[in-house]
Amino acid sequence: MLKIFFGKHPDEIYNTEVYYANQYDKNWVMDPFAKKVIADIDSSIVVAPDMIQNDVFGTFGSTELSAGVKTLLLIQNQPKRIFNISNCGDNCAKYLLELADKRDIKVCLHHVMHFEEPFSIKVINERRRKVISDPMKYLMLATHYLRGDTNEG
Repeated sequence: MLKIFFGKHPDEIYNTEVYYANQYDKNWVMDPFAKKVIADIDSSIVVAPDMIQNDVFGTFGSTELSAGVKTLLLIQNQPKRIFNISNCGDNCAKYLLELADKRDIKVCLHHVMHFEEPFSIKVINERRRKVISDPMKYLMLATHYLRGDTNEG
């Protein structure tokens, strides 16, 4: 289940790009899930550990991947951490849900991310555990918390 905390959480890793640069393992990109998201989101192909190929940018290392891909790789490889997924575009939403199908993932979100239907997430602000699958309820809850009405960790 994807568990979302809207707003600032005291344990969140906010700047996932800096964190990735200091924590990544070059072999993370060799995983089938990593190859899939790199191909889809960054239109690139994994050639070898820490070697990615793109028609426009040529060959580059995994620290040059998009912020969204880096965040997905962090969530996959360090699932006990709480990462800020606002670095992810909407194109990452389906992969967040895919990761959450395998194990519970707790993340922070500072904007309203678009999830294609059907989806099921758990909003965990105020220690409530509301499972949401309705886009309108999701939007209303996200707006409520992101406006700062109540954001307790």
